[in-house]
Amino acid sequence: MKNDVWPLVHAERAALIEDLAHLDDKQWDHPSLCEGWTVHDVVAHLINTARTTRLGFVSSMIRARFDFDRQNARGMRRERGASPQETLERLRQVASRTSAPPAPLDTRLVEEVVHGEDIRRPLGITHSYRPEAVVRSLRLQARTSASFGGAKEKIAGVQLAPTDAGLSIGDGPEVRGTALSLLLAISGRRDAWGELDGPGVATLRAAA
Repeated sequence: MKNDVWPLVHAERAALIEDLAHLDDKQWDHPSLCEGWTVHDVVAHLINTARTTRLGFVSSMIRARFDFDRQNARGMRRERGASPQETLERLRQVASRTSAPPAPLDTRLVEEVVHGEDIRRPLGITHSYRPEAVVRSLRLQARTSASFGGAKEKIAGVQLAPTDAGLSIGDGPEVRGTALSLLLAISGRRDAWGELDGPGVATLRAAA
């Protein structure tokens, strides 16, 4: 994708920093939508991904024996500060970075939008994402293989029909919902299942 992704990424990072600045320590320790990770852990993960470079990604994958989960866990632990305040300051320091792993640049949007909701939803925080950021994230997840963190195989046989965007993705019975709800659902967030409807929902859920 083009470099026009970065203003969208930076805007979402800034918005998340603003929301995090109002949390108390108990909220930082609250479970996120990422299984086994707290809000604090997810923020540390976002710092790690913001620091990631192409060479650094390859090196870390080799050290993790090409295990994405192990690589992510190590990066999260490395960037998690001794306190929420320390971790938040680290996020501020990387908020304007434009480094990325060897992947489409729109993966940076997926990180910010999906993990933003991983943090906000359990805490009851609402945020109005820029429509372009959500739609671009949804398109990327829909065409990316599961082996690279996407949902291409999962959505085979259904049509994603965002109710707030003029597009459809795929062929088959419709799955309707906002672009954000669809993005979260195909990204493995069960919290969004209740926000979908249409004849394709059962097929999509069966593939989850």
